[in-house]
Amino acid sequence: MNEGEHAATVGDVARMVGVSVRTLHHYDRIGLVVPSGRTLAGYRIYSDADVERLHQVLTYRELGFPLEQIATLLDDPHADALTHLRDQHDLLSERIARLHRMVAAVEDMMNAKKKGIALTAEEQAEIFGRDWPGEEYAAEAQRRWGDTDAWRQSGDRTARFDKNDWVAVKAETDALEGRFADAMRAGVTAGSPEADDLAEEHRASIQRFYDCDHDMHRCLAQMYVSDPRFTAHYDGIAPGLATYVHDVIVANADSHQD
Repeated sequence: MNEGEHAATVGDVARMVGVSVRTLHHYDRIGLVVPSGRTLAGYRIYSDADVERLHQVLTYRELGFPLEQIATLLDDPHADALTHLRDQHDLLSERIARLHRMVAAVEDMMNAKKKGIALTAEEQAEIFGRDWPGEEYAAEAQRRWGDTDAWRQSGDRTARFDKNDWVAVKAETDALEGRFADAMRAGVTAGSPEADDLAEEHRASIQRFYDCDHDMHRCLAQMYVSDPRFTAHYDGIAPGLATYVHDVIVANADSHQD
């Protein structure tokens, strides 16, 4: 051991790098990391260079290299210390990037579970459009109705939906909203049999997610004219559609009162 180098016992090194003393003894036995010195009492003493080599071993081990290959990599006479460090840096950077991708994927799945939608953010944008405020609506809905049976039912039912299910939901919703707009333009009045059929079709579409009686349906209709976001959505299909859908649903609900 060179003068001026730090000397550490096997216990010190084990604590420093976070491995067991047994592991260090094993590395010593197979010649992978052999301490450079001994005390007068025969105890192993590790130099700074020994500890650096140990860190290299642990880095390669973390990356999945077998001990035999690690020994070959470290003892290659044609590779210097800087080359090894560069190789380790590249491998670690690649692994970190892969782990970041895995974390992002898991976060997508977690968010999907929270919202009851088994879709990634990209798939949601693909199906519902880039301007669909899914995160905003989901967070607000959970604050307002998170303790209700309807919220729990919706979470349970949509947890089984896959991408194809959501594509079908979007297509059916667009078609139903188009029929509402056609009925409004044709002068179909709220309370008429044709309008009531549309209202019941709309209520059935809600019941895919949670039980929706006529009182609940009336409450939803009220949001279509009281919440500017819903109003903008319907009126974006046809001017005045939000009020029309509200009136059709309310007239149908009133007709079902005892």
